[in-house]
Amino acid sequence: MAAEGKIDPMHQFAIEPIAPLHIGPYDISFTTSAAWMLVALVIVVGFMAIGMRRELVPGRWQMAVEGLTGFIDNMVQVNIGPEGRKFVPYIFSLFTFILVSNLIGLLPLAIIPGFHPFTTTSQFSLTGVLAVLSFSMVVIVGFWRHGLHFLSLFVPHGTPKPMIPLIAVIEFISFMVRPFSLGLRLFVAMIAGHILMEVFGSFIVNGLNGGGVGWAVGGLSFLFIVFVVALELLMCVIQAYVFALLTTLYLSDAINLH
Repeated sequence: MAAEGKIDPMHQFAIEPIAPLHIGPYDISFTTSAAWMLVALVIVVGFMAIGMRRELVPGRWQMAVEGLTGFIDNMVQVNIGPEGRKFVPYIFSLFTFILVSNLIGLLPLAIIPGFHPFTTTSQFSLTGVLAVLSFSMVVIVGFWRHGLHFLSLFVPHGTPKPMIPLIAVIEFISFMVRPFSLGLRLFVAMIAGHILMEVFGSFIVNGLNGGGVGWAVGGLSFLFIVFVVALELLMCVIQAYVFALLTTLYLSDAINLH
């Protein structure tokens, strides 16, 4: 945000209460973050509801839903195998929710005074919860299917006996870092792109107000922001795909003990 010549690119990530509510010392207010998560949920549910109409001649919505579910089903089949079919609903929900949350944060709604989109996936509190949810599912599935034998995941097949203690510790640390890296990757990608757009947007405004050389700076910044927006659109899709893909790979480890 540009105010009095200063740039505050972090202001866009501030969570503000819409309906303040406190229960004792706990703040459970309905916030901008919750509102945009609800918007993403409504879009996903609406997309599925419209696309799941069984028409004799499939329409565009139905073809889009079938294509997307087929894409997720193929991802799960390739990475997990036939037993992965039971996880398709979860992976599909995860992918579509993250994708929609990423995209709606890029909508140019800031042209409406006092209104701007909020990218919920730029909050580590959300991406971390999604990562912990996926990680918890991996652990539960692993122990449910293999019992204590699931711990053999930390000792790769063929490891020399003298190296087992060291390798087990390294593998365990690597395993425990998974939810952190999974949530951090999405969070950093989203927040970095929005900071760049905010900074170049401020350059454009300040440049146009400055005149002379400022116009040249503003025009150059406009070209940069077009490139950043295009890159950010690509990152929205890639990050949703990577999050879903890594979740299937982690589930594959839990099921097949790779």
